[in-house]
Amino acid sequence: MREPDPRIVLGLHRSRYERRILTDSLDLGVTAIDTSFNYRGFTAHATLADVASDLLPRFVLSTKVGTFPGIGRPEHSLDPVRLRAALEQTNRDLGRVPDLVFLHNPERSLRSPASVARDALGQACATLATAVKDGLCGAWGISSWDPRPLPDLVDTTMPSPAALMVRAGLLVGVDVLEASEALAARWHIAPDQVWGMSPFGGNADDPVWGQLDPRFFVSGMDSAVSALQAAFRTAFLLPEVGRIAVGTDNPTHLQELADALRYEPDTGRLRAYRQLLRERVGRQRD
Repeated sequence: MREPDPRIVLGLHRSRYERRILTDSLDLGVTAIDTSFNYRGFTAHATLADVASDLLPRFVLSTKVGTFPGIGRPEHSLDPVRLRAALEQTNRDLGRVPDLVFLHNPERSLRSPASVARDALGQACATLATAVKDGLCGAWGISSWDPRPLPDLVDTTMPSPAALMVRAGLLVGVDVLEASEALAARWHIAPDQVWGMSPFGGNADDPVWGQLDPRFFVSGMDSAVSALQAAFRTAFLLPEVGRIAVGTDNPTHLQELADALRYEPDTGRLRAYRQLLRERVGRQRD
């Protein structure tokens, strides 16, 4: 069994929620799991408790609220009453207090004008901050797939989250990267409390990984590093994050990612890559 390493979080977005991947994760030193109120057709929490209630105390457990059952399809909402009810149900279904609860994709619920959006975001943040005080979660954060609308809405009257989760990796557009960094700066969230997600752009088997060789961005171009490992390792600097949530039900894949942590990204090449992304956006706007 490896020593725990907080830099990898087992994401359960598309997981089958089998006990085996949880025990294998613990053996590999992956002791953090991330799920959501709406995963697995809104049954993720109850399923976790059903298959692994005895294992859950051994994990740092994060989840998300902000997506709810709707007519025909899930819907996003920042309504404080619905958020509070989801937090209470989360505790009942898990049978334990989650260590961290993210406000899930708040940008999907915002409405114009900016004053209305700012008020809605502020009330949602206050609801989660109160939940921490009431013992419904250990801490709260913001999880955003597209943070671009958010930095301009943050003001000093809002409670500050303890963590931020954003997309990370070589396939993230520079506008999203810079918005993620701006949002972290507005809330004074240090890089080690920023989480990355979707480091392979949602699919580690995407044909793009046969055309783009991410090993170019690993220091020393170590011949032992795989393209998958290199893509994962460089994601820690695009933007700078302290940990990354990655989804898999395959323990071999998870071990490959754990092994990738021994490699170091080439910061100079990554800076140059970001500059190329900026220049490309500039040309598209001209």
